Amino acid sequence: MTLHVLGSVNIDHVYRVPHAPGPGETLADQGYARGLGGKGANQALAAARAGAAVRFVGAIGADGGWTRHHLASTGVAVDHLAQVSEATGHAVILVEPCGENRIIIHGGANRALPASLIDAALSAARPGDWWLSQNETTRVHESFVAARAAGLRTAYAAAPFDAAAAEAVLDGLDLLALNEGEAAALETHLGQPLAALPVTHVLLTLGAQGARLISGAPGARTVLEVPAFPVTPIDTTGAGDCFLGVALAGLDHGLEAAEALRRAAAAAAIQVTRPGAAGALPDVTEIDAFLAERA
Repeated sequence: MTLHVLGSVNIDHVYRVPHAPGPGETLADQGYARGLGGKGANQALAAARAGAAVRFVGAIGADGGWTRHHLASTGVAVDHLAQVSEATGHAVILVEPCGENRIIIHGGANRALPASLIDAALSAARPGDWWLSQNETTRVHESFVAARAAGLRTAYAAAPFDAAAAEAVLDGLDLLALNEGEAAALETHLGQPLAALPVTHVLLTLGAQGARLISGAPGARTVLEVPAFPVTPIDTTGAGDCFLGVALAGLDHGLEAAEALRRAAAAAAIQVTRPGAAGALPDVTEIDAFLAERA
């Protein structure tokens, strides 16, 4: 099967800072790096490095040719990555010594997807493939409607969080992925708990506390708890994207949910011990070695 990722491509500008700047404060950085990011690109690369067949659906500007090459060199199919007149999206990321980050994103090309892109991408898909998206691009809702009509399984990462956008895509969704803060905000917005949502699987990532998968029909749910692997993080940027991409790669390969999420937890543990987002993602060999050491 194939994982089709309708998602964002960002050029990340990462600054290491001694602390988050306060109001009116000018702060000298302690290091700078540029790299490939964007939730869509991160998730696509994580899945591809974990062994999944991945096709990317999105847009870049004329300044983003190197991002296309990076995706393709990792095995991600980029035949549906369009070039548009807007500049490639970018992010400014401040990373503190503890590994926590603060991020500002500029949508750019991610917010200017051609109307024909979804139909073209779905014409290459097959029933049973996965269709994954987030909130950093346009045309998310219409893409899920078309993907479900084409017989694809659908997964949605509700980030950056937008309550109305999340509510619009819930009906018929196969997998909803949220972190703890996003889950609380969605429950407040909808006035109901996650277990009552019309979604087959709800994946809740809990950082150092691991992850929780709520599955089944409302009223007959099962809950799977997956612990995190204890590590000392240096940069948590993209950890949730890494977890989701590797989890979907495992599910697409037919792994049981517990094993797919265990592999995702291992990948995220490796990723947070490295600087950056896309450049810190582990491959399948590194995930296998990490798990073997902790068997």
